[in-house]
Amino acid sequence: MEITVSTKNGRVPVTIMQIDGSIDTTTANLFQNKAEELIKGGARYILIDLARCPYMSSASLRALHIVFKELNAIYPDATLNESEITRGISDGTYKSPYLKLANISNDTKTVFKTSGFDMFLEFYDNTKDAIAAF
Repeated sequence: MEITVSTKNGRVPVTIMQIDGSIDTTTANLFQNKAEELIKGGARYILIDLARCPYMSSASLRALHIVFKELNAIYPDATLNESEITRGISDGTYKSPYLKLANISNDTKTVFKTSGFDMFLEFYDNTKDAIAAF
């Protein structure tokens, strides 16, 4: 797996992680470490482009969840506290303002929905719409 990083400016500067290859048990730590490096470097809005990512294992879901939690911890939602965010995730009214996904295959989208990730992450069919959503 390779990760290419770029930045596009919409309403806010969006850091794009283009994943080329599968995120599985052997590559999930690489993905997580790169995301953490970007966050520590000041990335606030991250878009993960999965157009060239054919497979994501449960290890990738764990890593993605950790990235979500780190972004929320570093850049807390100014209008909601943690319990309100948790309640919003449970009732489907909260979506992360900091982390979004683009170009997800139908199979991967099914996995995200089955595992509940669609309750707090937004998925877009292309990077242009995803960038505009930040």
